[in-house]
Amino acid sequence: MKGSSMVKKLIQIGESIHGSIPKPQAAMKELLKKGPGALEVPSEELDFIISLINDQREHKADYIEINVDAFGEDDPQVAVDMMRDYVRLVKKHSQGVPVCVDSSSDDVLKAGLEEWYNDPAPPTALPLLNSVKTYTIDEILPLRQKYPFKVIGLLIGDEDSGMGDVEFLFSMARGIFQAAAGKYGFQADDVFFDTTVFPLAIDMPMSPGQSGYTYRAFETIRRIMNDPDMKGVHTSLGISNCVKDLPGRKIGVCRAYLALAQQYGLDAAIVNVMHDYGSKAAPPELLELIEAFALQDGAPEASQRAMELMGNFCRTARGK
Repeated sequence: MKGSSMVKKLIQIGESIHGSIPKPQAAMKELLKKGPGALEVPSEELDFIISLINDQREHKADYIEINVDAFGEDDPQVAVDMMRDYVRLVKKHSQGVPVCVDSSSDDVLKAGLEEWYNDPAPPTALPLLNSVKTYTIDEILPLRQKYPFKVIGLLIGDEDSGMGDVEFLFSMARGIFQAAAGKYGFQADDVFFDTTVFPLAIDMPMSPGQSGYTYRAFETIRRIMNDPDMKGVHTSLGISNCVKDLPGRKIGVCRAYLALAQQYGLDAAIVNVMHDYGSKAAPPELLELIEAFALQDGAPEASQRAMELMGNFCRTARGK
């Protein structure tokens, strides 16, 4: 295994208040139907959302993430207004645990950031914004002058870059860091990088000699966390994305994926904090499965092993 044996304490970003997760989505949808002020009036749905905040705080979440993008597809302003409402709710009940404002919309990110500081006595903990891309650097990072925050830099390749090989993703991280630290005054500890999680079920190279997505994500983490010029930055992944379309054992697979990523240097993750990652060892056979995907460097035998282990996993998982 090519990663580091040193494992840092995990920074946990609680993922539960997300408009794409069925139960929170249903509660948020009902609250939206009730109209303005629904988050100020007692209701079963509001109690459920508050319980998510309380449970994540009690399970030592370092940030409580909010994502309402699912509600802004027809009218972007809906997501902007909802983000403000839910940031206020987190501030009210999190007892100081900062918010992670998560959105693909710059307007929603700005609204959440402004709302976190919209108080005569603003919170002292810095919020986290998820995320900035290479093409939104100069739109988002200047907000630090008025509203201090930490930020996740999302590293996404494209067709022209060979679907984002390790060198390309690493250079992208360096570019974001140089802008954040050199131009906008961020400290290394304020910067996180997301090398993106690809579903294991479809992580198969599309052409001979091409590496897998998990390989690229993990190796880029290793490069970032061992780069002396970026010493002190963090790397983060949305772990649950790895189990999309798998037939079972999803918590175990997430546990193994995270455990192996930490060996490559990962020190932060967007997770369901109720699963107490780090307190229970990942099953050895699932670690073996994840490692096979992490080693898909383009060699035919590496891809063959990953395919065989995935086939075995799917057969046994369906049986259970």
